[in-house]
Amino acid sequence: MASVYAKKLEQYQPQEQRQTKVQVKVHKNPWISKGEKLVYSLFAMLTVTASIFIISYSSTLDLVNRDIQKMETDMEQQHLQNDTLRSEVKDLSKPSRILEIAKANGLDIKNTTVEQADIVR
Repeated sequence: MASVYAKKLEQYQPQEQRQTKVQVKVHKNPWISKGEKLVYSLFAMLTVTASIFIISYSSTLDLVNRDIQKMETDMEQQHLQNDTLRSEVKDLSKPSRILEIAKANGLDIKNTTVEQADIVR
């Protein structure tokens, strides 16, 4: 009986069956619709524009603050220089100094008092 099956098996040649695959086109619904993409794009552009404006504004503000600090430093130095010059003017305009210079240059002062004249404004 085995020989019968062997003969049948030898004679049996499998016929190639061609299977035609039917391609079904599946329309996938987009995850984000065109309208949503437009809204998201506009929001992104608005965010980028606002960020650029804020950065530009803060940069300008920083420059102005630096200029203000520099001017304040310059003003403080000028005040110190003015105070130094005022004290120098007071020292140079003392009556005793004026008398010494007058005597050194040959001016004779007899029984008079030297008074400091104030600046009239």
